Amino acid sequence: MSSAFEDVANAFQPVPTPGPGRTPGKVGMAILLILWTGLAVLPFVVAVPGLKLATGSIGTPGTLTVVSCEDLGRGRYDCKGSFVPDSGGDAVPVDASPDSSAGDVRRAQLAPEGDRAVPTGTSGVLAALTMPFLGVGVLGFLPYVLLYVLRVRRGRRAAVVLGCLLTLVSLIGVVTGMVAAYS
Repeated sequence: MSSAFEDVANAFQPVPTPGPGRTPGKVGMAILLILWTGLAVLPFVVAVPGLKLATGSIGTPGTLTVVSCEDLGRGRYDCKGSFVPDSGGDAVPVDASPDSSAGDVRRAQLAPEGDRAVPTGTSGVLAALTMPFLGVGVLGFLPYVLLYVLRVRRGRRAAVVLGCLLTLVSLIGVVTGMVAAYS
């Protein structure tokens, strides 16, 4: 029984750390950089339909009235609404944004599928830009990492400054978008 206890205790002992300059190799680093770039570009791709709706490029303009919001637990909500097109016609039952409250009335754009309505105007566009701003933050230090991986010394300081500025812009954009979404 004591040998089993020693095996468990030894599993939590510190292990030797890799020495300085150890990297995943050229192929491993290329894979990591491709994944990093994909992670940074994905928020831009995902945000395109929401941005098109929020700017009015696609969909039907009208008024959304949030009818009910069901608490799903852990701070999540499922909101249902009624959308009335500006062109007239019958009200359409739709899914409303989960950051809505029952009784909210706002300008919105009905998705071409007819299943959801997205707020329009400044607050709708800012809320839709939250994900792209997150992508800017992920891209922030990629130039520095590329210089480091390629062992280019010139320009690293500028890349760090650029990374800090992009991260700051990202933080401001994400916070602004979240505030706009919940206002």
